[in-house]
Amino acid sequence: MADRRRHGAGRYAIGVAAALMLLAIAVALSLGVGSKPLELAQIVASIGGNGDEYVDAVLASRVPRTVLGLIVGAALAVAGGVMQGVTRNPLADPGLFGINVGAAGAIVTGIAFFGATVTGYVWLALLGAVVAVVIVYALGSSNGQSAGTRIVLAGAVVTAVFSAYVQAVSLSFPEVFDAYRFWVVGSLAGRSLDQAWLILPFIIGGLLLAFVLAPGLNTLALGDDIAASLGQRPLVVRLFSGVSVAILAGAATAGVGPVLFVGLAVPHIARSVSGPDHRRLLPLCLILGPVLLLLSDVLGRVIARPDELMVGVMTAIVGAPALFIALRRMRGERR
Repeated sequence: MADRRRHGAGRYAIGVAAALMLLAIAVALSLGVGSKPLELAQIVASIGGNGDEYVDAVLASRVPRTVLGLIVGAALAVAGGVMQGVTRNPLADPGLFGINVGAAGAIVTGIAFFGATVTGYVWLALLGAVVAVVIVYALGSSNGQSAGTRIVLAGAVVTAVFSAYVQAVSLSFPEVFDAYRFWVVGSLAGRSLDQAWLILPFIIGGLLLAFVLAPGLNTLALGDDIAASLGQRPLVVRLFSGVSVAILAGAATAGVGPVLFVGLAVPHIARSVSGPDHRRLLPLCLILGPVLLLLSDVLGRVIARPDELMVGVMTAIVGAPALFIALRRMRGERR
């Protein structure tokens, strides 16, 4: 047993080291690849204050999207890991709580009835995401074994209702549709560092809460009765897990718009290395989430040059093969 634990710890350490290396590569590619490729020496010289004006200008446009890719990727991936743990559903992702449509509903409401501008989208999206999670928990709360299933069903209902509302408002007000369509694509392009700094405190708070909840998520996987016998309070774990997911995914969506698939794919990829222990899973999600998002963003710049594909489209193209490989590997290990 001790040898098996040492083997598992060694494998996890190697996985973390490999993930950190991939993250460094993804950051370098995000800063260096685009319509104007930059060499590593140029990037280093510019950061050190010795770059020419053109390189400085190119980096000035890429640094905000790289920073946002780091914090948003981490937030969505950890939120997905928490969501899959609290619902005991391997296909769960933050969108299951109605977070994306909740944020969209708040934004179209603000544009249509209160004249909201782009700078106010962050607060509106965060508010809408939190409201959606509250409604989902109010409809799906249960003390029984089916709590996870009821939350999933409640999320589907809330998503359907909010989606219908967004379509009705955006089609009724042409100016709302024009403003909303630029936000809903989900993109790192055209964002500023101010948006990153605005959502960063929320994401840090959500990450800390998620890591604190990791032991509780482990016991929740054993069932409510066993979790309660081990001193956990399943209802409290679910409640604060919902708060964590709402903050993480809500702030991420507020910053860059809806980006799907990261919260679904990354936890599966990380679980193939970490196993089911959330104390190992969530930190690995923290590293691999930005890797997937940044590499998707870089690929979107390359394949449609001189234009680019939005990162919300590219995450599915990049993440789907990785998810398929991870699921096949996990299936083979169970045999």
